[in-house]
Amino acid sequence: MDANYVEANEALGKKDFLMRIRISRKEAKESAYWIRLINETNSLDNADDAQRLMQEANELKKIISSILEKSK
Repeated sequence: MDANYVEANEALGKKDFLMRIRISRKEAKESAYWIRLINETNSLDNADDAQRLMQEANELKKIISSILEKSK
């Protein structure tokens, strides 16, 4: 998880919590993007690692999205 998720758990209120969770979701999306971009533009020795990282980033995005939806 990222620092914004940790901060969300120490939020000052519901609006603060939701804002930080949204930022966390955005960062998970951004991480998946960068991993995909690196994988597509570089010849990696182990493409399985990139695929695993992409899957993990997408799973985190889904978990954070679920937290966001249940918190509204």
